[in-house]
Amino acid sequence: MNAPLGNIVAAAEHTIALTLSLMRRVVDADRSVRAGEWTRSKFIGNELRSKVLGLVGIGRVGSEVARRAAAFGMTVVAHDPFATEASARTAGARLVDLDEVLRTADVISLHVPLTDKTRGLINEESLAKMKRSAIVVNASRGEVVDTDALASALERGTIAGAALDVFAQEPLPADAAIRRAPRTVLTPHIAGSTTEAQTNVAVDVVEQILDVLDGKPARFAVNAPRPPAEEAGGMAWVRLAERLGSLAAQLLDDRPAQLELSYAGAVLGLDPEALRAAAVKGLLETFSEQRVNLVNALDLARSRGLVIAERRE
Repeated sequence: MNAPLGNIVAAAEHTIALTLSLMRRVVDADRSVRAGEWTRSKFIGNELRSKVLGLVGIGRVGSEVARRAAAFGMTVVAHDPFATEASARTAGARLVDLDEVLRTADVISLHVPLTDKTRGLINEESLAKMKRSAIVVNASRGEVVDTDALASALERGTIAGAALDVFAQEPLPADAAIRRAPRTVLTPHIAGSTTEAQTNVAVDVVEQILDVLDGKPARFAVNAPRPPAEEAGGMAWVRLAERLGSLAAQLLDDRPAQLELSYAGAVLGLDPEALRAAAVKGLLETFSEQRVNLVNALDLARSRGLVIAERRE
């Protein structure tokens, strides 16, 4: 099982820390003082107030970053094809297309998983669309940024700076161009590394183990469908689907050949995978001598020739 929620705050806070370090030139100033200098005029920075934060991805971490940015007086725009206007608004952000994020943001912060579409998302073409005063912050996945293109853009002054916690190759090679690029802050993949985050992750794993021992599904099992988020009803929908499947089974005289699931109302906005598995689990438990759970329900259905049809109203 996974425990992805334990380090959300840590990752969000590190994103803000990277942004502030770069905007206020904290790292450069620290090195200067340690070298025996005292040249305040060299380190005039910029405030976050009234700046535009552009989030690429406004999931759990992105939403936490948005809320913290609001405390600094920033305007937040976000691009996320999976987010709704309502969820973005709750986090204090306005949804826009990716081009608008790139063109208008003063700080561009990345919070996306690594997919074929996000690999190399920040490249020579996207960097050329940014303001010359913009900075790029990445504490999500290293491969999302083409660091060679980023280093070249920094050398040419195409953008103002970059703060990175993750890299396509870790540890970062000694000859990596980004090591020599100006106006950068680089950290060794420590966004989630806090005492509190490690405790949260451990507690999350233990709670899921207890849930499984109590007959409940693990919230983040790696080989089971994920239940809807708690704010969307969470396990209540999964339990309802299972009970409806069980009820249907009790009304039948024989093992069914087909199960049709109809979705309407609030559930239309949810990923149906967990609901589908739960309904099948409830149905098959009545007819199966084998233990049925959310992990094996759909495989059992296929092996027994049960046809599953779905309809959205």
